[in-house]
Amino acid sequence: MNRLFKRLSSGLTKTREALTSALGNLFNKEGVIDRDRIEQIEEVLVLSDMGLNTAHVLIEWVKGEIATGRIKDPSQFRYYIKMRLKEMMSGNQSGLNPDTNRPYIIMVVGVNGVGKTSTIGKLAYKFKSSGKSVMLTASDTFRAGAIEQLEVWAARSSAEIIKQKSGSDPSALAYDAVISAMAREKHVLIVDTAGRLHTKYNLMEELKKMKRVIGKALAGAPHEIILVLDATTGQNALSQVRVFNEAVGLTGIIVTKLDGTAKGGIVVPIASEFKIPIRMIGIGEGISDLIDFRAEEFVDAMFDEER
Repeated sequence: MNRLFKRLSSGLTKTREALTSALGNLFNKEGVIDRDRIEQIEEVLVLSDMGLNTAHVLIEWVKGEIATGRIKDPSQFRYYIKMRLKEMMSGNQSGLNPDTNRPYIIMVVGVNGVGKTSTIGKLAYKFKSSGKSVMLTASDTFRAGAIEQLEVWAARSSAEIIKQKSGSDPSALAYDAVISAMAREKHVLIVDTAGRLHTKYNLMEELKKMKRVIGKALAGAPHEIILVLDATTGQNALSQVRVFNEAVGLTGIIVTKLDGTAKGGIVVPIASEFKIPIRMIGIGEGISDLIDFRAEEFVDAMFDEER
């Protein structure tokens, strides 16, 4: 088992245990392939937060494989379900490429409590570790303590930070940060944003304004608009994708807190139902526990402890 897969497998322990304990007997060679067994598998997939739509699509495909004779006994379910999941998810994966622009400007959005600020710190650390110069801007000027929290992560990742006092105009600060990043020839600028409830009209309008202002400071920017999602919220994460994507046009998604939940299956509908790449996933609280998303490795780790 390679080191990275071992970390991923460890991070998905709760999800894997929930799936394998529920599916273990259903994947057993004993017995026959009947409608009851197939319905039970679909129920387990739904309860693992893959959702009704994804589970239905997956089971209908399995039924087709049974009809053609490719699946002959229950012991083959695991192999074919894994194969189909990889196919469903593989089209929406790609990492961040800071070499495409300088500065490479990333606007990070998401509701409060999803791990947005810590994710920014881990992103900064990841870029710094690859030799890139990084600047952060504390444009969440509404939430008490947000600026101080980002300062802590800036120090941990050895990144510069642009800030103003709480209550300042977040879009104006983002504009100044872009100008500063260009003047200082930074490789990467990561812009934090407010994260009040995604149903609030004023938050979405503020995010739209910030996107426009950043574009005025540098044509074509922001180059990435990344939504941070908390895996523990389950199906609610899907509505967040829809709302933020409609407001600002997402270019990527980062899913956090996978190590603390059995709901890791939520990554499947996120990847398969939306044409938005999952850039990275968070598998722990450590500064290096933000890793590139790879569909094949993720599915293997979700179902099997070893690879």
